[in-house]
Amino acid sequence: MNSPLPIIVIAEDSRVQGRILQQRLNAAGYEAHIGENGVIALQLVQTLKPVVVVSDIEMPKMNGYELCSEIKKCKELRHIPVILLSTLSDAEDIIRGLAAGADNYITKPYDVQFLITRIEDLRSQPVQEYEEEGAASTPVALGGQIYEVRAGRQQTLNLLVSVFENAVEKNKELHRSNEHLVLAKEKLSAWNYELAALNGQLNDLNGRMQRDLRAAARMQQSLLPNEPLAVSGIQVAWDYTPCEELAGDFLNFAKLDENTLGLYVVDVCGHGAASALLAVAIGRVLTPTASATSLLVRFDPLTGRKVVTPPATVIEELNRRFPMDSQGGLHFTILYGLLDLRTNIFRYSCGGHPQPVHVPSGQSPRLLPGEGLAVGWVEDATFDEYTIELESGDRLFLYSDGVPEAMDANLDQFTDQKMLNALQASRSSSVQEQVAHMKSVVEQWCQPKGPLDDVSMLLIEVGCRD
Repeated sequence: MNSPLPIIVIAEDSRVQGRILQQRLNAAGYEAHIGENGVIALQLVQTLKPVVVVSDIEMPKMNGYELCSEIKKCKELRHIPVILLSTLSDAEDIIRGLAAGADNYITKPYDVQFLITRIEDLRSQPVQEYEEEGAASTPVALGGQIYEVRAGRQQTLNLLVSVFENAVEKNKELHRSNEHLVLAKEKLSAWNYELAALNGQLNDLNGRMQRDLRAAARMQQSLLPNEPLAVSGIQVAWDYTPCEELAGDFLNFAKLDENTLGLYVVDVCGHGAASALLAVAIGRVLTPTASATSLLVRFDPLTGRKVVTPPATVIEELNRRFPMDSQGGLHFTILYGLLDLRTNIFRYSCGGHPQPVHVPSGQSPRLLPGEGLAVGWVEDATFDEYTIELESGDRLFLYSDGVPEAMDANLDQFTDQKMLNALQASRSSSVQEQVAHMKSVVEQWCQPKGPLDDVSMLLIEVGCRD
């Protein structure tokens, strides 16, 4: 494949993180391709012959170490630099990367611009040949295992620089902590007489925090459907399973006017209070009640009638109002759609969210088109709209990435295909039974620890047209 731009292969099993890195690399003048696991990434490397490979460590089917090792075993590929995204948390991680032939390391969390600088450095100063035929290796014993290391001087130096940078940053953190400790020690004697009062205040604050957390949980619960849908010919079932008390997923459906049903699934990255508060802020502007603050529906002052906002316009306005938090990286994805109750035409748009599934009556389920960028990542981004005409008895399945990306004990993902298989196996059931079946299958896949991410599901079946 010939390309006017230098090609980079990204090995990353997280859809959102992979898309983010791809977008930034493309903006920097590269053509980035994503492999969702090591096996797919290796196939891309063999086909595209990229200038650099950027690989995460923890991936299903083939991890980053194994991918790097396979690249360096191949005479035609071994000259391609491999950058591993690693925490370098202990000596065994370092030796494993060196044994696999990694050319450079970026410690997590990392700044994308720093990664781009590393890529440019590797391109301007090509790395030494990883392994000559018959080259002697150095056995390194660690953790009860023997690692055969054939890395050259430059690879070893790159590793040491990465470790050194990490150590310097940790040392700075320790130095700052030590300064705080010294200051605290100097003030300790002056604070002793206030200790009892402070303890009392702390108890009060803890009690207030618990009340606030319970209030946040109630507010988050208010974002979910609170009553059955009273629309003739339409059946709806849903389930929301947070992995923590405060989470980031929420969903809803409601009639926006006499002929239109709106429905959406939102997934805020992360968990805890920050994600929950962002979810509440998003939910307030996604109210189905026509008002000055609602993005979904408004009153036309000239006609006095409700005007329903198109899906793409809703997501574009969300993108404008909720730019990504540059400090904490908070962002969200959304799938929002409108069902015309007269024609059974479903019009929808995706903001970085998993594609919806069409479950036709009497046919196999299939993924519908649509992904787009996560909301808030790119200023002034535009989003596409898609349309599908449903027949009587057809179903639509909307969900968060906690379904296809649910992991078992071996870190293997549930995958889109297993999700489609589960929908097919329960197609003859009611919508409530089909959602319950999907929930059970996902939970069984994640045994023994259960899902590590929030799981949201929304299933709707349409009836005859008016």
